[in-house]
Amino acid sequence: MSSANIHTKRKKSRKTGKGGSNNGKRDKDENEVQHTHKESDSNFWLNLNQPISCSPDGRTIGKLVVSNEEIAKGSNGTIVLEGFYESRPVAVKRLVRAYNDIALKEIQNLIMSDRHPNIVRWYGVEQDQDFVYLALERCACSLNDLILMHFDFSANLTVDKNLDAEVAAESSIRLGSVKLFMQDIELWNPDGYPSPLLLKLMRDVISGIAHLHELGIVHRDLKPQNVLIIIEKPLCAKLSDMGISKRLVGDMSSLSNHSTGCGSSGWQAPEQLLHGRQTRAVDLFSLGCVLFYCLTGGRHPFGGRLERDVNIVKSKIDLFLVEHIPEAVDLLLQLLDSNAEMRPRALEVLCHPLFWSAEMRLSFLRDTSDRVELEDRETDSDLLKSLESIAPVALGAKWNEKMDPSLLNNIGRYRRYKYDSVRDLLRVVRNKLNHYRELPAETQEVIGPVPEGFDRYFTSQFPKLLIEVYKVMKIHCSVEDCFSKYFSGSGP
Repeated sequence: MSSANIHTKRKKSRKTGKGGSNNGKRDKDENEVQHTHKESDSNFWLNLNQPISCSPDGRTIGKLVVSNEEIAKGSNGTIVLEGFYESRPVAVKRLVRAYNDIALKEIQNLIMSDRHPNIVRWYGVEQDQDFVYLALERCACSLNDLILMHFDFSANLTVDKNLDAEVAAESSIRLGSVKLFMQDIELWNPDGYPSPLLLKLMRDVISGIAHLHELGIVHRDLKPQNVLIIIEKPLCAKLSDMGISKRLVGDMSSLSNHSTGCGSSGWQAPEQLLHGRQTRAVDLFSLGCVLFYCLTGGRHPFGGRLERDVNIVKSKIDLFLVEHIPEAVDLLLQLLDSNAEMRPRALEVLCHPLFWSAEMRLSFLRDTSDRVELEDRETDSDLLKSLESIAPVALGAKWNEKMDPSLLNNIGRYRRYKYDSVRDLLRVVRNKLNHYRELPAETQEVIGPVPEGFDRYFTSQFPKLLIEVYKVMKIHCSVEDCFSKYFSGSGP
C-alpha cells in the first residue's frame, strides 16, 4: 500500500460481532453532504404541476400521498417521509426546490440504473411550490442501522463511557418494529468471522457499485447510511442517495478537479479531501471503509469521527480489528490505498477470496495443488520458487506441528512429506479432500464435514495459507483456463 502508515500494535483483545467486545465510540449518523452546485433545468419541471390536497394523515400531491411520519433527516432541509405512490408504500424524499438540480441528477441516475437488484428503485416525482418529492423504494433500515441493531449496546455502555448512548437509543426506537422481522439474523459467527448473510450484504453493495461504474456513474457518497436494507429472504442491500453522483461522459475516466459535491466527512477518498482528480476509485476507497465497518460491528479504519479526515489524508490506517481475517486485510489494504490507481475495480473485488464459500476455497487449494504437480518435471520453476517463498508467512512453522496426531498418522502411511513445504501441505489438503470418505471416523470427526468443517479446520491451523497462495497464483496462473473462475474480475 503506497504511503500508508499501518498501525497494528497490540491492544486489548477484541472480538467483533454480536456478543463481542468491540467497544468504542459509535458515531452519530452523518448528515447528507452539503450541496453547493446550483443549476436550473426548468424544462424538466414544466409538466410536473399536479393538484395538491390535504388530509388528516398527510398531503396528496398528484399520485403521491405524503404522511407526517419522518424516516430520516439530511442537510439543506432534505427529509425522508413515509408515503404512498399509486397505493404502493414508498419512502418520500422531500428536497427544497432551490436544490432541484440535485433531484434531477438523482432521478436521471436512478432511471439509468433502474431494475438492478442492488440499486434503490425510483417510482415517480411530484412537486409543489416549495418542495420536490421523490417516490423511492421503501426499505426497512440502513446498513448503519442494521449493524448498530445487532451490536450489544447495553453491555458496552457499562464498560465504555465514550460510547454514544444517544445513537444507541435513537437506533433502538427507530428500529423497534423492524427487530421483529430480524430477531433470528446473525451477522457474525462466534469466531468473529462474518456470517454468510453479512458476506452476502457486502457483495450486494459491491454489485451495486460495479453496476453504476459500468454505466459510467460515480456515486461519490458511499457510506453505511446510504446503503438500505430490504426485508427479503435473505436480506438485500441497495445503494441510495445518488444526489451528488456524477456520470463520466463518453471516454472520460475522471471528473474535473472542480467537481461540485464532496461526499460525507469520514468516508471520502484522499483525492476528494484534497480536491484532486476523481475517478471511479473514490467509490472503492469508500467501499473499503464500509466493508471494515461491517466486519468490525461499526468501527472505522481511520479512527473516531473527528480524526478520520486527517488520518485519511495521512494514510494513517489501523486494521488491528480484522487481523484475524487475513483475506480482509489483503482486500482492505488494496481498497484503502492512498494511490487511486492501485485500487482494484469493483468486479475484481467481487472475485476476492474474502467472499468465497468454503467449497470454492477448497476447490482453489485443490486446483492449485494439481497445477503445482505439473511443475515437478521442470527445473527452476518460477511458480514453485514463489510458492515455497511464502512458507514463513503461510505456515508459520513446520506444518506437522499444527496437525492433529490422528491426521498425521493417517497421512504418514502413504508417503513421506516435507513439513516445511507449502506444496506438500497443499498435497495433503488435496488428497484428504479427494479421499475424505476413506478417512477413519476419528480423523473425520477431527477435520469436520466437507466443505465447511474441512475448510474451518485447515483455516484455523493455517489462517494465511489461502490468501498467500492466492497472491502467488494470481501472478503466475490467473490467465490460465483452470483458474479463470477465481480471477475472472482481474482482466484488463
